[in-house]
Amino acid sequence: MSNFLAIATVTATLCRMLQAGMINDVTGAGATSVRPNATDSGTPTTGVNVYLYQVTPNASLRGWDLPTRSSGGELVQRPLVALDLHYLLTFYGEESELLPQRLLGSAVKALHAQPVLTRKMIEQTIQETAYLEKSNLADAIESIKFTPIPLSLEELSKLWSIFFQTAYRLSIAYLGTVVMIESEDSPQKALPVRDRNVYVMPFRQPVIERIVSKDGEEKPIFSDSTILIHGKKLRGDITKVRIGGIDIQPLSGNIRDTHISMQLPPGLHAGILGVQVFHQIMMGTPPVPHKGVESAIVPFVLYPSITDNIDVTEYPEDGQDLTIKLKPTLGKKQRVALMMNPLPGNEGISYYFTAVSRNEDSDSITIRVSNVEPGDYLVRVQVDGAQSPLIVDTNPASPTFNQYTGPKVTIP
Repeated sequence: MSNFLAIATVTATLCRMLQAGMINDVTGAGATSVRPNATDSGTPTTGVNVYLYQVTPNASLRGWDLPTRSSGGELVQRPLVALDLHYLLTFYGEESELLPQRLLGSAVKALHAQPVLTRKMIEQTIQETAYLEKSNLADAIESIKFTPIPLSLEELSKLWSIFFQTAYRLSIAYLGTVVMIESEDSPQKALPVRDRNVYVMPFRQPVIERIVSKDGEEKPIFSDSTILIHGKKLRGDITKVRIGGIDIQPLSGNIRDTHISMQLPPGLHAGILGVQVFHQIMMGTPPVPHKGVESAIVPFVLYPSITDNIDVTEYPEDGQDLTIKLKPTLGKKQRVALMMNPLPGNEGISYYFTAVSRNEDSDSITIRVSNVEPGDYLVRVQVDGAQSPLIVDTNPASPTFNQYTGPKVTIP
């Protein structure tokens, strides 16, 4: 690979090669590498001018050094750019003696017979050119090869139009490929691999079929409930459960291939929550858990529950404030609504009130109610669509047997 002097070295070597070939065919012919503007700009009276008018990335080697940096931005290997060089060869001389055409023939002959810059040619150029003494192009793996570029008359006209107030001269374009320039940055080498670990494991993706309360399939699930996760292939080397974004590792004795029994973790909020079973694999030296297969997410409803008597604060001209203690804790962004219904056997109106937004999580909520007829009402709280249950009288001797009896509030 070459350093930043590679392009200049190619141009200088090409000039030397052309001059060496033409001087045997045309006495006094020279070679320059300046911008082909006017005759007093350094172009030869008799000879060829080599002008690099365009540089393009090499199509086949473009990006072959990637990735050069790790995800953390550290250099992992030296950046390398592969370039193609586009040259315009312009010929000068006495037109009446057809010198430009003779020089063109000599140059084409030389490049067709020797289209490659050899290592010896490059070394000689570096030795004779002081400003190229640090060039290392001669050590490059890829040799520089030249091929003619078949420019149309229109393309050639556009190319010459960039040279201000310069008359067209007999010229031909050549492509030099490929020049590979490497950065001098030194990447940090990682330690050699000491041990190799290869793991072959069967594909056992866990499947969740349903989630129920341990108290019964028809029972609601509360924050202190024990749940049963039924499914297939649930047990793995390391089995974990993700509920509402919280990862839990159930006790090994509670994990079976067809079901998992576990207590709900603290920190959950009422509403519709997702459950996912995932397996981890021990790999590495020393072994550490790695991500394995995981099930699809299956939802269940975590119901809120009213945990204490409801406090009523009276505002004679603006209704009442009902303060209700709930479990689990309410999230500050959760939608909360209050539903009030008359007790069974009582005539009355049902009411629905929504809670105002809150600034923090809390285990209680205060909701303003207004224009409510005095009396006793059954109370339910709805949190993100999940409603707190009502209490049913299960005493056969009670006059309210098998009826809803609470939670309730009295509106004075």
